[in-house]
Amino acid sequence: MLLTVRNPGRECGTRNPEQKDDIRDVVFLHGWGLDAGVWDEVAARLAARFRVRALDLPGYGATPACVPYALPALADAVARAAPPRCHVVAWSLGGQVALHWAAAAPQQVRRVALVAATPCFVRRPGWAHAIEPEVLAAFAQELKRDAGGALKRFLLLQAQGDARARQVARRLRAALAARPRPSAEALEGGLEILQSADLRGALRSVAQRALVLHGDRDALAPLGAGEYLARELPNARVAVLPGAAHAPLVSAPHAVGRLLEDFLDER
Repeated sequence: MLLTVRNPGRECGTRNPEQKDDIRDVVFLHGWGLDAGVWDEVAARLAARFRVRALDLPGYGATPACVPYALPALADAVARAAPPRCHVVAWSLGGQVALHWAAAAPQQVRRVALVAATPCFVRRPGWAHAIEPEVLAAFAQELKRDAGGALKRFLLLQAQGDARARQVARRLRAALAARPRPSAEALEGGLEILQSADLRGALRSVAQRALVLHGDRDALAPLGAGEYLARELPNARVAVLPGAAHAPLVSAPHAVGRLLEDFLDER
């Protein structure tokens, strides 16, 4: 399967001669409903120092959907499109793909940055850092009737609570309008992953150094989910973004970019 590669900025970043970690390739993964273009501003900043690749997940952009549309298949698809050794920056659903990929391919994935990610999007017994299952079930029903309306409503949920909610919602809508709509298989399959995936039991197998970036006003994946990731991943820490909701890459791109640069340049 061929994945679309978006490369904002320069193809090759400049190299710091004192950098001991020779891995300069950074792969960006997007979330549900929006393609790799959502990373353009953050990725362009990192392109001055790294080789950046923003990949469209299967079913987005020019990338055909995979069958079955499930985390193992998505992780395998991005692994085949990525460099043999790279760092991964992933948002929301992309974070779950990244966790699965990192556990399966530790020699390929060297560091992981998770933005507004969660091991489990819906509430379950013993898991309160999530939304009610009925919320995503309603989206699934609306998706069948009116895919465009469901996407726009999901964008509003991503912006909900942000200190700049109106501006964030406007920018997310613009990003959605600027690209072809994802395939029905990608939308339905991705939403099913959000409804069913629970990676809590697999986190200990992700041994790579990890950074968890999370807004303190996230209504879709509450801050407690990010804090849980930082506790349960063996080599992780959390950075909280004040005033940010579920799309800090849009509401606070400079802060996100700076934190990513510092993390990826650590010795």
